[in-house]
Amino acid sequence: MYQHHSIAQFHKDIEQGILSCETVVRHYLGQISERTHLNAFVEVFTEEALERAKSLDSKKLSGQPLGKLFGVVIGIKDVICYKGHHVTAASRILEGFTSLYSATAVERLLAEDAIIIGSLNCDEFAMGSSNEHSAYGRVLNARDETRVPGGSSGGSAVAVQAGLCMASLGSDTGGSVRQPADFCGIIGLKPTYGRISRYGLIAYASSFDQIGIFTLSVTDSALLLEVMAGEDHFDSTASREPVPLYSRQLESTAMYKMAYFPESLEHPSLDPEIRSAIYDLFDQLKEKGHSITPVTFDYLDYIVPAYYVLTTAEATSNLSRYDGVKYGHREPVLGDGLTDFYQANRSAGFGKEVKRRIMLGNFVLSAGYYDAYFTHAQKVRRLIINKTDEVFRDFDLLLMPTVPYPAFRFGEKSNDPVEMFLADLFTVFANLAGIPAISLPLFTHSNGMPFGVQAMTDRFKELTLLRLSTLLVSDTI
Repeated sequence: MYQHHSIAQFHKDIEQGILSCETVVRHYLGQISERTHLNAFVEVFTEEALERAKSLDSKKLSGQPLGKLFGVVIGIKDVICYKGHHVTAASRILEGFTSLYSATAVERLLAEDAIIIGSLNCDEFAMGSSNEHSAYGRVLNARDETRVPGGSSGGSAVAVQAGLCMASLGSDTGGSVRQPADFCGIIGLKPTYGRISRYGLIAYASSFDQIGIFTLSVTDSALLLEVMAGEDHFDSTASREPVPLYSRQLESTAMYKMAYFPESLEHPSLDPEIRSAIYDLFDQLKEKGHSITPVTFDYLDYIVPAYYVLTTAEATSNLSRYDGVKYGHREPVLGDGLTDFYQANRSAGFGKEVKRRIMLGNFVLSAGYYDAYFTHAQKVRRLIINKTDEVFRDFDLLLMPTVPYPAFRFGEKSNDPVEMFLADLFTVFANLAGIPAISLPLFTHSNGMPFGVQAMTDRFKELTLLRLSTLLVSDTI
């Protein structure tokens, strides 16, 4: 039975004739079938994946040049468009909708000979921290099926965790890649805002959203980022910064200057075992010659409120297009007029969590409250960006917990939105500042669940982030 370790090893096995693309795809299709109850996939592209695998095997036999991702089996979150395939954002409002084009990220994967095996379950419109808010039902954590996989990219995380594909794509608006990666014990990378084009990513909050990557190894994350990153004339926010060959430059003997916010490690919501493990990690890094310095950060308790004010405001605008007029869910309307038509479609099409955030967004943008909430939240965001710039003038990296606690049980926090928001306490910082961040699975809690540490660097310094990640997940620590 095939077990994925890294793309580099997979390609060695392909080259030596130990594996073929078809045999590996059949393996993953079998695994998906056996573990259907995890509910990670919304749709599996069975016949298409097999046909592409056969085509790639023929390409190899003919001696043609092979792409960087030759035969790599990838799943994509159900908010990323793939031409000719359904994309619904796990919502009834887009029931049956077929995408007319592919996301730039998907096009770049395919151009390097990747195989897209299916679309992955998530919280509706990427709004959630537990994957309990999907029109397709909840995703189960393969490590402990009574616990959440994290959200919103829960299906993407579980697909890699459970061995249903080699790697997957998610989206990260406030931690939706890093938090489920932490809960599932895998690597989750959120690049700098604009590092990967958002063209073809269904928008939640446009100034926060970024396509992210789930893998089992740092080298795989580096290679996928290398393939997908770069400017795109379809997305004006995509950066023109040159894209390094990340996967070939991971080894480094540099000694890093690292900072941490003591307010995060002493926060009352942080699990004591997580606090202790991270302090122990700091000691180990110091023994290796790296420096770890506490830096005061006075805005920690303002991060989550500012994030939710701004993202719900942007979501209200972005989701206004879903009304049943041109596409998506349409209810039979008994009343008269356009207002009744909109109300019927949106009431039936959107789930409870999405409705709540739309209403919050309308409230903070409404007359009389705009300055009190939205304007103040923008000011907080600017303070956070300024503080971040100040930190990275003096330090290479910033370390922080990924989440306050390991994966919790289903229903444990569902009825308390404030408690659920705390799951995002340490991840939304990177989205507010627009910096890259990665969650690394380094530890195991006494309850048996994995947890890790989050590392961040300055904008477009993903190479430094990946080099540190290589160090942290190696045996040198």
